[in-house]
Amino acid sequence: MFDVSQAKRRHGPRGSFDLPLLVALVALAGIGVVMVASSSISVADSQHLGAFYYLKRHLVFLSLGLLAAGVAMRTEMKLLEKFAFPLLALAFVLLVAVFVPHLGMRINGARRWLNLLVTSFQPVEAVKLILVVYIGSYLVRHRENVETRFLGLFKPVMVAGLIVLLLLAQPDFGSATLVIAVTIAMVWLGGARPIFLFLMGLPLMPLLYVAATGESYRMKRLTSFMDPWKDPFNDGFQLTQSLMAIGRGEWTGVGLGSSVLKLSYLPEAHTDFIFAVIGEELGLAGVVMVIGLFALAVGRGLHLGLKGVEVGQRFSGYVAFGTSLMLAMQAIVSVGVNLGALPTKGLTLPLISYGGSSMVLTCAMAGVLLRATFEINRALDARYMATRMPAAVTAVDANAAALPREQVAA
Repeated sequence: MFDVSQAKRRHGPRGSFDLPLLVALVALAGIGVVMVASSSISVADSQHLGAFYYLKRHLVFLSLGLLAAGVAMRTEMKLLEKFAFPLLALAFVLLVAVFVPHLGMRINGARRWLNLLVTSFQPVEAVKLILVVYIGSYLVRHRENVETRFLGLFKPVMVAGLIVLLLLAQPDFGSATLVIAVTIAMVWLGGARPIFLFLMGLPLMPLLYVAATGESYRMKRLTSFMDPWKDPFNDGFQLTQSLMAIGRGEWTGVGLGSSVLKLSYLPEAHTDFIFAVIGEELGLAGVVMVIGLFALAVGRGLHLGLKGVEVGQRFSGYVAFGTSLMLAMQAIVSVGVNLGALPTKGLTLPLISYGGSSMVLTCAMAGVLLRATFEINRALDARYMATRMPAAVTAVDANAAALPREQVAA
């Protein structure tokens, strides 16, 4: 007997993870392992921790990140959409928790970490993903208001503004800037009019100006960024060392593991300035390869996000937009800082720099992006089947009609 349910399972729409996107993300993580191993040896030795201390920790965090990515890739997007508001509430709880005595940790004058006894956790890494999920769900529920009304933008911009205020209180100016940029880009891609975005964001301009110039160390970053060689041994030290490292790499680099600037000259060589080590050891070829992989990952994410909106998978499409933009903007800022094109922000290079919570949550974000592409591809397959099946059925009916009656009966 013909089993209808079996036919549906076999011939129904099938989703698939985007292969070029997956390859780009895996390649970036693989490069990260190699470069953390190369750039962290001297740092670990100087701290008497053992040559491969940071590499071992990086591999542990990457393993946890891959586990988080696997869970995200198995989670239906409709579940994230359903719990978008509770997740947003959790984000605010986490951001406030860093100010609670004994729970929040102060490192280098900033309160950005939570003390989890066995390790520390930076809440803003989870907040980035939660914000993308919330804005994506809001754009689905209030699409018409966002496209036609000024006040339709009020809630997402207000949410982003509150997050920015909490981040500036920590302080974390780099992440605050990232949140504003991704929020504006997402609502614009969601159909908001540019004039509405300009008017809504206008009150934030004085706030960002005060935040950027209100502290002496931020002003020093701005002035040293304009001319790092004016004070190369003090305020401009990080940038000058980074530029010298990249300049030494020339076309093909000095060779993997042969960097000189990472030997206690270049600060944060395995985190914020790992791109400079890539430039020194792998040269322009390595720089182009890394930037190309980021461009491939982000380009595929944005392309499939657009396809998702076209086929009615709006939430998956908006989340693909948001996660791709978050990945792109953080990479742009990190690369820009290393190249002297942007002031120092303290943002790591996604999937490559050494990090704990940043690595785990970036992998989770990559898993959500891959899940979004899976559901978008499934919808594309369903649309393809819907357009092809009627023609196939018509052809079968025509062939049946052309056969003799006794042969059809047989």
